[in-house]
Amino acid sequence: MTGWQTLFYKEVLRFWKVSFQTVAAPVLTAVLYLLIFGHVLEDHVKVYGQVGYTAFLVPGLVMMSVLQNAFANSSSSLIQSKIMGSLVFVLLTPLSHWSWFFAYVGSSVARGLAVGAGVFIATAFFATPVFAWPLWILVFAVLGAAILGTLGLIAGLWAEKFDQMAAFQNFIIMPMTFLSGVFYSIHSLPAFWQGVSHLNPFFYMIDGFRYGFFGVSDVSPWLSLAIVGGAFVVVSAIAIHLLRIGYKIRG
Repeated sequence: MTGWQTLFYKEVLRFWKVSFQTVAAPVLTAVLYLLIFGHVLEDHVKVYGQVGYTAFLVPGLVMMSVLQNAFANSSSSLIQSKIMGSLVFVLLTPLSHWSWFFAYVGSSVARGLAVGAGVFIATAFFATPVFAWPLWILVFAVLGAAILGTLGLIAGLWAEKFDQMAAFQNFIIMPMTFLSGVFYSIHSLPAFWQGVSHLNPFFYMIDGFRYGFFGVSDVSPWLSLAIVGGAFVVVSAIAIHLLRIGYKIRG
């Protein structure tokens, strides 16, 4: 294997060896969300015409799980390595910043998709799956996981202790995820909050992903793809620059 492939394999092995915690636990959390919200709102909320609320909720929960776990993978790996001192062994290798980027982001995509697949399989018992445009599902799942994996890389480079990482996740990632339309259609919101939702890039990830299931969405999937693709380019450029200069990892 090449250098980046070896680091990628190491990162995948890192989360897979504790898959009960890193994969099974998020799946259980998503199922609990579905049971609670689906039971309470199924008979009261209709979206996209005749789409039931539980069916509407499933893609949102799948994508939310993909995003949160992709972020958690790269961010937790870096901050743990920095605090425990094991990052020095990676720094001693002749790996380029591109190798670091592909390995950490690639492994984050792998974890995000693994959890997303688990959530989808577990929730398929509650709502019959519909696939209007499967390619859109795959594109937004991979792009969303890549963006959050890259954000996790940036957060891991920036943070010097666990509480800084927790602050990044609790005050940035979690609010943007929960306010992205996972549990509701933005058309049910007042006009002001609809405008605010359109400023959240996570909304376009969720909406584009949901389009792949139902063939309808709150905004055009092409607009969502353009915004999500642009966001990936921006965060990737930032992460690669930080890796190239050795931000907070080289003396």
